[in-house]
Amino acid sequence: MNIPKMPLMPLLSYFSCLLTIASTVMVGRRMWQGWVVAGINSVIISAIGLHTAQWGFVPANLFCLAIYAYNLRSWRSPSSKTRAAQDLAGR
Repeated sequence: MNIPKMPLMPLLSYFSCLLTIASTVMVGRRMWQGWVVAGINSVIISAIGLHTAQWGFVPANLFCLAIYAYNLRSWRSPSSKTRAAQDLAGR
């Protein structure tokens, strides 16, 4: 019995969907790792865009990568931890 192989791009799009959900939940829970997951997802979306000639995905996700790097740096800095602790204490 010959089982047909699924093309790589649909698999990547499903994986990207899972990463989108995971990163959104993680960032919503104030986990800095969510920005890393979102960055990995942006690389995957860019690869899908290149492979399928959907060129708009590439610059959009390069911009997102820059935002994620900035947010990751901001969230990991000591001053943001102090602000986050103050925000939580004020609730």
